[in-house]
Amino acid sequence: MKDVMIYKEYIGSVHYSTEDEIFYGKIEGINDSISYEGSSVSELKSAFEEAVEDYLELCNLNGKEPEKMYKGSDGSLLTNV
Repeated sequence: MKDVMIYKEYIGSVHYSTEDEIFYGKIEGINDSISYEGSSVSELKSAFEEAVEDYLELCNLNGKEPEKMYKGSDGSLLTNV
């Protein structure tokens, strides 16, 4: 399993750039491209949660149904992204 975070059933990847000394990631399992970054783990987590909230709000404002995360046959979230 890769390093991931989960918030409101959305999976966010976790990466670290040694060159830039920053954590970064993107929301996985949806077609929209949504990324986030932070200089610490807590900043990355906050940025991920804010990205999910912004995505849901933007979908709502545009009358678009937010994409849902892929789920396994047993209803569990697929975290093998």
